[in-house]
Amino acid sequence: MLQVKLFDEEHEEDLERKVNHFLKTLSENQFVNINYQVALHTDIDGEQIYCFSAMVIYRA
Repeated sequence: MLQVKLFDEEHEEDLERKVNHFLKTLSENQFVNINYQVALHTDIDGEQIYCFSAMVIYRA
């Protein structure tokens, strides 16, 4: 059965660390794919806010 694990962080290093930690819990034959996305938003003060997200698809 395929499942997904979602990650959402404000800093790319935090996302990388959490995804790598999760991948260590999987065997190579469980891993299927990773989808990565970056979103950018500007708040009312003009400050840029980033959202780094990843979806890991794996076999349970």
